[in-house]
Amino acid sequence: MGYAAIYPTDAIEAHRAFIARRRALRPVEEYRTVTPEEWDEFLGHFERRKLALGGCGRAYGTDCAHEHACVRCPVLIVHAKERPRLVEIRDNLLARILEAEREGWLGELEGLQSSLAHAEEKLAQLDAQISRQQESVDLGIPTFREIVARTTAVAAPLEPL
Repeated sequence: MGYAAIYPTDAIEAHRAFIARRRALRPVEEYRTVTPEEWDEFLGHFERRKLALGGCGRAYGTDCAHEHACVRCPVLIVHAKERPRLVEIRDNLLARILEAEREGWLGELEGLQSSLAHAEEKLAQLDAQISRQQESVDLGIPTFREIVARTTAVAAPLEPL
């Protein structure tokens, strides 16, 4: 069995060579300089992903599949500080469902129930995330006091005979 020592410079050079080989296979037009308009549009995509409840995780260049009904969207990333707002949305949906049932708005009822189910799912996910963040995990690493408390006796050097 052989042993090879891999140094960081070797890894970096190998990666650069790999990228150069891959680029040689692609059309040159793909590696042109980005125009200011394209760059502004790219940055604007990320600005438009900021939502009242958090952020949208959809990929660059994709449209919102849920027509901005973000509570229903699986890629909505709810920030923990927005939990009270999500509870308010859920409570509002419950009130709107009661109104739709009372008024006989069956088409509206179906959409509201779907939104309610997704809002409750997002609340459950957020609560699980918050509880995971609040739990402490013992990694078994000794504390400073445990390390300092350990002392070793140093033996005196032996005298020559």
